[in-house]
Amino acid sequence: MLAPGFADPVHDAQATFRAVMEALARPGLVRPLAPGLQPPAPLTPELAAIALTLTDADTPVWLDPPLAEAPEVAAYLRFHTGAPLTDDPARAAFALVRDPARCPPLGRFAPGTPAYPDTSTTLVLALDAITVGEGLHLTGPGIRGAVRMAPTPLPDGFVGQLAANRADFPLGVDLILTAPGRVAGLPRSTTVTEA
Repeated sequence: MLAPGFADPVHDAQATFRAVMEALARPGLVRPLAPGLQPPAPLTPELAAIALTLTDADTPVWLDPPLAEAPEVAAYLRFHTGAPLTDDPARAAFALVRDPARCPPLGRFAPGTPAYPDTSTTLVLALDAITVGEGLHLTGPGIRGAVRMAPTPLPDGFVGQLAANRADFPLGVDLILTAPGRVAGLPRSTTVTEA
């Protein structure tokens, strides 16, 4: 039996969209995200809410191995969003990552083109936790001074990958970080260093 989507599709999608946009506009600001979804495992409610809100028939989605190995996840996303699934991360508009510690290198995803930097991939990571006030040091547009944030777990060399991603600005990928009940943004314009 297919798990249901949003109870109130318009209101719930608007609330999710607002939380994600605020998180991307103010990197390091953790926003609440409580979508009230019970998607098939291992898809988290936060990943499902963002997929239901931001993807459609024109946005190819890449699933990391834990998600791709669960046929119920693909059926859920196809039914509720109509989004085509791709095996090629470089062709994805969105990438859903359930196991962030094993996320492929950011350079494998689409960085956009000089004429269309918005054709890059947006990665959505399902983390165990996002702790504010410690961890990574963030500066850049949307941040007054600096903020600190500790998303866990992360892949090895993540800060170096973010630096390489930012070096080609305006090209590069954007990241949406989720944890239970929370969402934060790491757009390509953010400078991230080890604290």
